[in-house]
Amino acid sequence: MDEPGDSLETLWDGLLSRQPAQVRAAYASLDEMGKKAVLAHLERMANEAGWHPEQRFSAQVALEALNRATYDGS
Repeated sequence: MDEPGDSLETLWDGLLSRQPAQVRAAYASLDEMGKKAVLAHLERMANEAGWHPEQRFSAQVALEALNRATYDGS
């Protein structure tokens, strides 16, 4: 049985996977409030000091995948 922390870990694994299809699938699984919270967090990760460079890069890739999906109509 999945624990709540497992599903949260799975969500973030998908969002930070650097695989656009996985990023979009993880994001699509969220409700509107969750999507807003995730976007805000990814923006902080990508742009604020204090995050590990690999985390910042993963967040930027996720934001690009989500922005591309918006522009492509996906």
